[in-house]
Amino acid sequence: MSATTAPGAGLGTAWSTTVDDAPVGLSARGGHLAVAGAAGIAWILDAATGDGAEALRLPGGLLSVALSPDAGHLAATGPTGYALWRRADGRITAPDTGTWSATAAWADSGRVAVASGRRALVLAADGREVWTTEPAASTVTDLAWMRDGRRLAVAAYGAVRAHERHTPAPVATYPYIGSHLALAVAPTGRWICSGNQDASIHIWRTRDGGELTMSGYPQKVARLAFDDTGRWLAADGAPDVTVWDFSGKGPAGTAPRSLQAHETVTALAWRPGSAGQLASGGDDGTVALWHASAGHPGARLRPARTLRGEAAVAALAWAGPGLLIAAHRDGRVRAHRLPSRTGL
Repeated sequence: MSATTAPGAGLGTAWSTTVDDAPVGLSARGGHLAVAGAAGIAWILDAATGDGAEALRLPGGLLSVALSPDAGHLAATGPTGYALWRRADGRITAPDTGTWSATAAWADSGRVAVASGRRALVLAADGREVWTTEPAASTVTDLAWMRDGRRLAVAAYGAVRAHERHTPAPVATYPYIGSHLALAVAPTGRWICSGNQDASIHIWRTRDGGELTMSGYPQKVARLAFDDTGRWLAADGAPDVTVWDFSGKGPAGTAPRSLQAHETVTALAWRPGSAGQLASGGDDGTVALWHASAGHPGARLRPARTLRGEAAVAALAWAGPGLLIAAHRDGRVRAHRLPSRTGL
């Protein structure tokens, strides 16, 4: 990491630093920040100051990083496999799988699910395999925990499958013929949503398998995110970010709010809490902040605030409600200090 940390630099900037790589992902937990570099280096930084150092290297590059809930462990995934890092002593566990690993997700129990080729592996924090799913029809593209870590949703071509703990075969299957690029599960567990290569969002109601497709996006939908309440779903797939209302019976028959700021959306991150505030990043380097639940269905909204950067935004993450981290593709990582929960 090339450290140019500058606490307090710039209006609303808590710190800024530069890493020697093009960032592809961020994860913020427990006062720490993980930065994934495309070439395969993961850094661990102090979220409050930006100070930190290299944690691990994964040959073949990185696709994502995920910190455990207590920030004591890091899972990193990439085209050639995955690695686990332990903060207490720097121990690295990196099996030589040679298998595409798209992403990883931690459960509150301290176990981590890792996409590994056509399977999802569930590992203890020390890297020991606890159980694995049976092979899907194709490579696992995304996964998410449900029911407080008691059930795992796994997306691969043709379906999202739900697995109970220690159950290789799925206990529920949610079919949709197409390539799933992103998976979002409502915190309430009521809805499962996939963003798809065919420029659609497909939705399943978990209690009865009821389905809904939102189609007509001009581009593939590769980013989905629910807010903490499970009411609002943000999606890319167009120059505008769309925000769907999942209250009541869900979004069937309704229009989304449209957030206009970017030519191409490259990142989405909801502010922690229930205020309906969203950050989005674009390929022009801008970070836009939104009161995303304002207005009425079909409303076109403008940003409450726009933060400028020199290079495209690669990833966004909130380190608590008052600190927004933005990673740019030129290696710059900035922490923006923001007003109280109700203000932007």
